[in-house]
Amino acid sequence: MSYEQVFFLFPIVAGIAFGNVTVAASEEPLVFISAFAPGEKGAIHAYKMNPKTGELKLVERTSDVEHPFFLAVSPDNKFLYSIHAPGKFSGKDNEFVSAFALEGRTGKLKLLNRQSSLGTASCYLDIDKSGKAVVVANYTTGSVTSLPVKADGSLGEPKTFIQHTGSSVNPQRQKEPHAHCSVISPDEKFVFAADLGLDKILAYQLDPQTAKMTPAEQPFVRTIPGAGPRHLTFHPDGKQMYVINELKNSITEFDYHPESGLLIEGQTISTLPEDFTGTSHCADLKFTPDGKFLYGTNRGHDSIAAYQVDEQGKLTLIEIAPSLGKGPQNLAVTADGKFLICANMPGNNVVVFQIDDETGKLSPTGDPVEIPSPSCIMIR
Repeated sequence: MSYEQVFFLFPIVAGIAFGNVTVAASEEPLVFISAFAPGEKGAIHAYKMNPKTGELKLVERTSDVEHPFFLAVSPDNKFLYSIHAPGKFSGKDNEFVSAFALEGRTGKLKLLNRQSSLGTASCYLDIDKSGKAVVVANYTTGSVTSLPVKADGSLGEPKTFIQHTGSSVNPQRQKEPHAHCSVISPDEKFVFAADLGLDKILAYQLDPQTAKMTPAEQPFVRTIPGAGPRHLTFHPDGKQMYVINELKNSITEFDYHPESGLLIEGQTISTLPEDFTGTSHCADLKFTPDGKFLYGTNRGHDSIAAYQVDEQGKLTLIEIAPSLGKGPQNLAVTADGKFLICANMPGNNVVVFQIDDETGKLSPTGDPVEIPSPSCIMIR
C-alpha cells in the first residue's frame, strides 16, 4: 500500500480525570503522538502539555516501533498499546500490536511484548474499561481481532478473529471489506466495527474478562451506499453513536439501545461547505467531554468541522475551520475540554486549538508543531 493509499485509509485539589486516574490540574498532561513511518523514523513521541496555554514540549521519543499507526492507553494509565508493522505497512505479512509499560509520567515506554494482529494495514485499537481486552481493526484484509491483556499489561495470543466478507457500490474503494475501526461501547457490552468497504457497522458482543467476541443479535447496520464509514464514537452520555463517512464526507447519528446493541439511524449531516467542489475524504471525529460539541476532519479540504449537539443528540454546524496543515488525520480533546489537538499526517505537523466553551469555535494557540507523519494522538 502506497503512502497515498494510506493517506486515504486513517486549583491543586481540583483534578482532571484521565482514564481511571485523576491528575491534578496543576500537572501537565502527557500527550502521546505516533509518527507513522518505517525504520528509525517510526516512533512514539511523548509531550507534556501546558494546561493553561496548550503548549507542547517534547520529553521522550520511543523508536523500534515501525508504523505505529494507532495507539491505545489502558484505563489505569500504566500501559500503552500500538500498531507495529516492521518493514512495510500493509505488506504480505500480518502486523503486530505492541504492549508497553509507561514509566510513571516521564513519557518513557518499556516494551513488554508483541502479538500478531492477524491482519494487514492494522489501523485501530481500543481497550475496555477493565483493561483486560484489546480489539483491533485490520483495513486491508477486512477483519477484526481481540486480544486478552495479562496482569502485567502484556498481551496474550489473539482470542477472537472475525473475517468480514462482501463489497459495496464504489468500485475503487469498496471491492472488498475494509474494517476501519473497532470501538468498545461505553457499557462494555459490544464492539462496533465500521467497515468502509461494506458500508456497514458490524456489532459483536464482548466478554471483557476473556476478550472473546461473538456476533450480536443485530449483526450489522447498513450505512448510506457509498458512504464508506470510517471512525465512530459514542456521545459521552452513551445514548447515541456517531460515524464519520470517509467517502461521502458526512456524519451519521444512530440512537443506541444498550440492552440489545440495536442501532437506529437518524440524522446525516455534511462536513464540507456547500460550495466545495474538490476532492476530500473524512477521517476522525471527537466529542468534548461534556458532549456539547463534536468535531470531524476533512482531508483534502484540510479543515475541521465543528458542531453543536442538542439534547436529542442532533448536530448543528458551527463552523468549518482550517486545520493549518495537510490531511487532518486524527483528533484528541483534553479532559477539561479546553483544547483540541489535530494531527495533520501528510502535513507533518500537529496543531493545538483552544475551544471556546460557549460557542465551540476553534482558535490556534500557537504555531504548528513539526512531527513526521503524525497519525494518532492519546492524551493522558
